[in-house]
Amino acid sequence: MDTILIAILVALVSVVIGSGLGFQLRNLLSAKSQRAVDEASAQQMRRANARSKEILLEAKEQALQVRSDAEARLNEQKLEIQRQQSRLEVREETLQSRSDSVKELEADLGNQRIDLAEKRSEIDDLKVQAGEKLETISGLSIADAKQQLLDQAEEDIQFELARRYRDAELEAQDEADDKAREILAASMQRLAAGVVSEATVTSISLPNDEMKGRLIGREGRNIRAIEGTTGVDLIIDDVPEAITISCFDPIRREIARVAISSLIKDGRIHPARIEESVNKARSEVDEVVRKAGQKATFDADVKGLHPELVKLIGRLKFRYSYGENVLQHSVEVGLIAGILAAQIGANPQTAKTAGFLHDIGKALT
Repeated sequence: MDTILIAILVALVSVVIGSGLGFQLRNLLSAKSQRAVDEASAQQMRRANARSKEILLEAKEQALQVRSDAEARLNEQKLEIQRQQSRLEVREETLQSRSDSVKELEADLGNQRIDLAEKRSEIDDLKVQAGEKLETISGLSIADAKQQLLDQAEEDIQFELARRYRDAELEAQDEADDKAREILAASMQRLAAGVVSEATVTSISLPNDEMKGRLIGREGRNIRAIEGTTGVDLIIDDVPEAITISCFDPIRREIARVAISSLIKDGRIHPARIEESVNKARSEVDEVVRKAGQKATFDADVKGLHPELVKLIGRLKFRYSYGENVLQHSVEVGLIAGILAAQIGANPQTAKTAGFLHDIGKALT
C-alpha cells in the first residue's frame, strides 16, 4: 500500500514538475518565436522601406524624363508654330504685294482702255476725213476706190504667185536632178566592182593533130555523132591542134565543149562513147546552170522564185550581149533597182525582182 502511495505521490510530483517545466518551456519557446517574428517583420519593413524608396526614386526619375520629353516636344511644336507663322507672314506679304501689283495693273489697263477708245475715235474721224478727201481728189466713191485697190492687189498677188511658182518649180527640178545624180552615183559606187567577162568558149585545144583524126573517125562517123547529139557544128581544119565549135545556142556549145574535153581526156572515141559523154556533159551543164541561177538569186537578194525560173535565169551564165555577161548584168540591174526603189519610197524587193528578170527572155533565144 505504501508502495502504491509512494508511486502515486511520485506520479503526482512528476506531473507537477512536468507541468511546470512544460509551462516554462512554452514560455521560453514563445519568447524566442516572438523575437524571430519581430526580427523578420523588422527585416521585411526595412526591405519594404528600401524598395519603396527605390520605386519612389525611379518614379521621380521617370517623371522628370517624361516632363523633359514633354517640354522638348512642346518647345519643338512652339518652334514649328513660329516657323509656320513666319511663312504665313511672308505669304501674306507676298499676296499683299501681288494684290497691290494687280491693282496697279488694273488701273493701268483702265487708263489704256480709255486711251485706246480715244485713239479709235480719232482714227474713225481720220478715216472719215480721208474718205471725204479721197472722193474730192479722185472723183471716186469709197466703194469704187476699194474695188480698184482690190483689183490691183489681186493682180500683184497673182503675178507674185506665178513668179514664186516658177522659181519653186525650177528649184525643185534642180534639186530632183541633183538628187537623182546622187542616188545613181551612190548606187554605182556601192556596186562598183571589177567585172571579168568570161570569153565565149568556141575552140578546144588538142594534144596533137592525130586527135583530130580520131575525133573525125572512120568515114567521119565520130564527128557526125558529136554534131548529131549536141546540135553544134565542128570546124576541124582551120586552126592547128585545135577544133572550133560553132552554134548559136550557148548551152549546146557548152555541152559540146564539156563532152569533147571528156572524150579527149579519156581517149576512147566512138559513137557509143560519144553518146555517153554527151549525156553526162548535159547533166553536168544542167547542174552548173542550176547552181548559177541559185547563186545569182542570192547575190541579187531576190527571194521566192520558182525553181524552174531559177534554172532558166542560170542559163544566162553562158549568154553574152555586147561583150557583157547577161547573168552578171541581171544581178547588177536588180541591185540598182532595189537601191533606187528604197530611195524613192517604193518596194525594194519588187524592184529587185523586176530588174533581175528584165533579160529573162534572152535565156530562151
